[in-house]
Amino acid sequence: MPFVVTSPIKIDIWSDIACPWCYIGKRHLEGGIAALGADAPEVEIEYHSFELAPDTPVDFEGSEVDFLAGHKGLPAERVQQMLQHVTGVAANAGLDYDFDALQHTKTLKAHELLHFAKAQGRQLELSERLFRAYFTEGRHVGRIDELVELAVEVGLDADAAREALESGRYGSAVQADIAQAGAYGINGVPFFVFEGKYGVSGAQPAEVFAQVLTQVAGERDGVAA
Repeated sequence: MPFVVTSPIKIDIWSDIACPWCYIGKRHLEGGIAALGADAPEVEIEYHSFELAPDTPVDFEGSEVDFLAGHKGLPAERVQQMLQHVTGVAANAGLDYDFDALQHTKTLKAHELLHFAKAQGRQLELSERLFRAYFTEGRHVGRIDELVELAVEVGLDADAAREALESGRYGSAVQADIAQAGAYGINGVPFFVFEGKYGVSGAQPAEVFAQVLTQVAGERDGVAA
């Protein structure tokens, strides 16, 4: 019997386009919802900005291995092993990561575009498009021209998207998200908040998300967890 709730369950997700685990976590959440079938409650998903490496230049010279070796202070061989591991986990989630083609960049403008897309009711579509562009297609998601092209692909107006990015008018919204993450004590992503009270850290298995949704829906429906 499907759960009966008066409004969708709100899921707030702190995420960064350049975070491989965030894309995997997105797929695991989707899998958890799908696994519930007819019992799946209606959900409302909103993405929030988080910059893992805000000091990254827009045009980083070097590979993903070069960036991570420098950023984390690890040997290149260790970084290669880490990327091989995450590529395998991604493949199990149905994602085809290509770290050799990936163009590391600053994600601030991508986050600004996600806020613009939210205002236009296209945030979820753009989030998926940006992740795929970055991790599987080797697109440069730090450049305004490239971001405008991706925005158009999900039905956003090119001129309006460009104006939003060039004016930087969503910069304060990005910083507000980052400040909220700090208030919640979030220091890594992905981080999922259900109904403003249940936090799930990391790209947990689909079963975990299904369990949390079942618990939240049960509580809202007056059913003991």
